[in-house]
Amino acid sequence: MAFREMSMNDVREVLRRWQAGQSLRAIARDGVADRKTVRRYVEAAQAQGMTRETALEEARVTEVLRAVQRQVQGRPSSERQLLAARRAQLEKWLSGEGALKLTRVHELLDGDGVEVSYSTLRRFAHEELGWRERRATVRVDDPPAGEEAQMDFGKMGTISTPSGPKTLWVLVVVLSRSRYAFVYPTFDQTLPAICEGLDAAWRFFGGVVLRVVPDNPKPIMLHASSTAPRLNPSFQEYAEARGFFVDAARVRHPQDKPRVENHIRYVRERWFKGAFLPSTLPAIRDEAERWCREVAGGRIHGTTRRVPREDFLEHEQPHLQPPSKEDFDVPSWHEAKVHPDHHISLRKALYSVPTRYLGQRVRVRLDRRSVRIYFRNELVKTHPRVGPVERSTDVNDYPPGRAEYATRSIDGLLRRAHQQGESIGRFAEGLLDGPLPWTRMRQAYALLRLCEKYGSDRVNALCQRSLEFDVFEVPRVERMLRNAQRMEEAAEGARKVARLPEGRFARPHSSFQTMSTEEASRDDA
Repeated sequence: MAFREMSMNDVREVLRRWQAGQSLRAIARDGVADRKTVRRYVEAAQAQGMTRETALEEARVTEVLRAVQRQVQGRPSSERQLLAARRAQLEKWLSGEGALKLTRVHELLDGDGVEVSYSTLRRFAHEELGWRERRATVRVDDPPAGEEAQMDFGKMGTISTPSGPKTLWVLVVVLSRSRYAFVYPTFDQTLPAICEGLDAAWRFFGGVVLRVVPDNPKPIMLHASSTAPRLNPSFQEYAEARGFFVDAARVRHPQDKPRVENHIRYVRERWFKGAFLPSTLPAIRDEAERWCREVAGGRIHGTTRRVPREDFLEHEQPHLQPPSKEDFDVPSWHEAKVHPDHHISLRKALYSVPTRYLGQRVRVRLDRRSVRIYFRNELVKTHPRVGPVERSTDVNDYPPGRAEYATRSIDGLLRRAHQQGESIGRFAEGLLDGPLPWTRMRQAYALLRLCEKYGSDRVNALCQRSLEFDVFEVPRVERMLRNAQRMEEAAEGARKVARLPEGRFARPHSSFQTMSTEEASRDDA
């Protein structure tokens, strides 16, 4: 018969019956233990100096038990001897990242011809190799009241909605001290959904905790790390606005947030499965909030043995920070390149950036109302947000003299023309006069370029002649200036002093008279 491990109560009962005068056969017949086992413990007691009159103190019983255990361990069974011969192979199979399950190890041993029972293999792995089915853990004390909340997403299942079947998720927020929990159903796991769910939780609790322990979802974490995690800057702004700190759990370490891990299973079993939920999301959220308050919050918790809602109201709620009454405008961060036209493109809209950042990559913070542009962590431009295919342009971002051209400023163009000369200004006014002035802006810019090339005095003189005859043709003025310059250059090359011919509009008025001066005087009389 295999060795049976006796408990303290079993050993005490054997010794008590022996001291009462029962024989070994009688003790075995009553089912306390088999006769060989009874003899082993009685002999161990006698070896310790015990008699039928010795008091059964706990220390004496313990010493008898240990003596028998040493005696049995000193004679290992044939099965344990087979396992001891395979000790190195067993350690390799049961340790490291590729560790096998004990059932698989038992199969491999059986395939090699090593016939041992599973219970013997399990005892050998425990006692000799230090192997355990589960890693040993420690129970972490609950944090102070109002300090910590754990949050995570849990998948419930598919529900029917007016727009068709959808997968329902829940954001679960559990207060670590009182175990009072809030459930926020949603169809999305985006950052706006997370912020909306947390705001709903703070309203439900009537306050905000000091520290939140989330999992590592992508909307929250840019880089998950046990030592140097990087938060999404948008969620970091939300945490700052609400006044709590983020202490992210390690990747694939659910023991870092056991309260919410256990509660997700509880929500799935006790709230979702078998329930007839409404078909609209607002109604589902109302039902979930009622369940959190009346059912989950009104039960006796299996660990704390207290009612979570009562414990929360009495001990935890007074320590919460007051919640914010304003909705959080969830921002988003983007990268963009400043194009040669001084603009960046974001969500199909254009926003101007100063000239010195042309060709650079900038970071852009976008919210519902504003657009902030950063270069190397320095704020360089702020714009009001505009819709798609619209643009927000600050003319001061352009180089000097380019703003009027970019904005098609008629007044700015006329002001520059008047600065070149009075006749040039009047010529530009006549040129741009009409219902569609921007269609002739190129001619006005060409007129200003003529001033730079030929000089303002010459252009002003020709503009004065043109105004007398109400002619506004910039190409004609340019041809006249070009011909005059060509004749001057030819005269200088021949070393002759040349008198420039008068142009068509430079002739005296008498050239256009059709009657003599006397006839005109008689007609006037």
